[in-house]
Amino acid sequence: LNLTQVAAAVDTDTQSEPTLPIQNRKVKSNTSNKLKFPFLFRSKEGSTFNKETQLITKSDGIAISGEIGDLTINSTNMSESSFAALPWWVSLAGQIAPWAAFIVFLAPIPTIRQVARDKNIGSLPLLPYSSMIANGFVWLVYGLLKHEAKIYVVNGVGCVLGCVYYYAYTHSNCPPKTASTHFKGIMSVILGTVSLAYTFPTDTAVSLIGSAGVVFCIALFASPLSALKNVIETKSAKSIPLPFTIACIINCGSWSILGLMDMKDVNIYLPNLLGLACGLAQVALKLMYGSGAVGNEEKLPT
Repeated sequence: LNLTQVAAAVDTDTQSEPTLPIQNRKVKSNTSNKLKFPFLFRSKEGSTFNKETQLITKSDGIAISGEIGDLTINSTNMSESSFAALPWWVSLAGQIAPWAAFIVFLAPIPTIRQVARDKNIGSLPLLPYSSMIANGFVWLVYGLLKHEAKIYVVNGVGCVLGCVYYYAYTHSNCPPKTASTHFKGIMSVILGTVSLAYTFPTDTAVSLIGSAGVVFCIALFASPLSALKNVIETKSAKSIPLPFTIACIINCGSWSILGLMDMKDVNIYLPNLLGLACGLAQVALKLMYGSGAVGNEEKLPT
C-alpha cells in the first residue's frame, strides 16, 4: 500500500477543504504524548496531512498529533472560531501590544543616561532593572514553549534592555554588595526557569513557568502601589509620570484584550488586567490631586 493509494482513499471528503501550510520541518508538540504515523494520517473527523504537499486539510476543525519521519505536528483543537476572523478591535490590540511593550521597556533610557553621565545612582533602586531581566527571561521561555512570537520577541528585547540598564547602573558607583545580591537573584531565576523547561513535559513546564511569571508581575506592582499610598498621604501626584502611566495603560490594556480574546491565556490577561487597574488608579489620582509640592528633595525620575 503506497502513499498515492492511501491519499486517494481519504481524499474524497477533503477535496474542497481549506488548508493550513506547515512552515517548519520541525514543530515541537504541545503534548507530552506523541502518536507516530508512517506516512499519511487522518483523524476520525476528517483532517488529513500529506507529507508530499506538507499541508493539513481541515474538514471540521479537529487536528491530531503525530510524527511523520522527522516531522512533528502540534496537537491542538482547531475550533471553527480559530479560523474565523477576529474582531477588528482584537486584531488592533494584537498590533498595538508589542509596540506598547517596547515603549515601556525604553522608558528608563533618560534615567539611565543621567545615571551613566553623573556616575551617581542617587536614590534610584536597582530592583526595576534586575527584575526586568528576570521577568523578561521567564516570559521569553514561556513564549518559546508556547510558540507565541509576540510573547518571546517582546520579552527578549525587554531582557536585553534590562541587561543594558543593569550594567549602566552597577557601573555607576553602585555598592558591590547590592550588585552581587541582585546578580545572584537573577541567575537563580534564569537557572530555575531553564531547569523547569528541560525537566518537565512541555504542558507542565508551561503551567509552572507561566505561574512564576504571574507571581513576578504581581510582585512588581508593589512599587506602584506604595507610590499610590504616598500620593494619598501627601495629597500630591507629582511623583506619578503621566506619559509613562498612559503608556503602561495602553500596554496592559492591549495585552489584556489579546490574552483574553485571542490567546485565551490566563497567564497573559490576569497580570495585565491588574496592571491596567493600577495604571487607571494612578491616572485618577493624578486628576484628583494634580502636581502639588511634595517636598524639597529632588530624586531621579523613575
